[in-house]
Amino acid sequence: MFKNILVATDGSGFSNKAVATAAQLAQSLHAKLLVLHVRSPLETPHHVEGGALSNLGGKVVMQEIEDEERKLLDAALEIAASDGVKAETAFVAGYSTHDAIIRIAREQHCDLIVMASHGRRGISSLLLGSETQKVLTHTTVPVLIVR
Repeated sequence: MFKNILVATDGSGFSNKAVATAAQLAQSLHAKLLVLHVRSPLETPHHVEGGALSNLGGKVVMQEIEDEERKLLDAALEIAASDGVKAETAFVAGYSTHDAIIRIAREQHCDLIVMASHGRRGISSLLLGSETQKVLTHTTVPVLIVR
């Protein structure tokens, strides 16, 4: 069945539930598990003249970002380990989260993508968009949505 599972996470409670589901599935199928986090450069703090970050060097800001990503991915690894799964992690910075998820799934030969649904409905869903919905409509890889 599925041998190479990718689970996308943003560190939220919803995503952690998706990680747990993916880990349980990987454990039961003896599949590999890849935990992926994608950060948009737009989510990255920028130096602003006169702002609090302007006094920090670029290396300090980048180190803080790396530390944040490591904590997020380490938390996902702990969730997977609690189900007896040793997962691998990947971090990507890209403008399009859904494109990055699809690209990594293709490059790593994943045969299942697991993602959380944040449960937005109505106008908020329309205005905010849904990375899960975009992955669903742009990939040929099966997608398991966890709510």
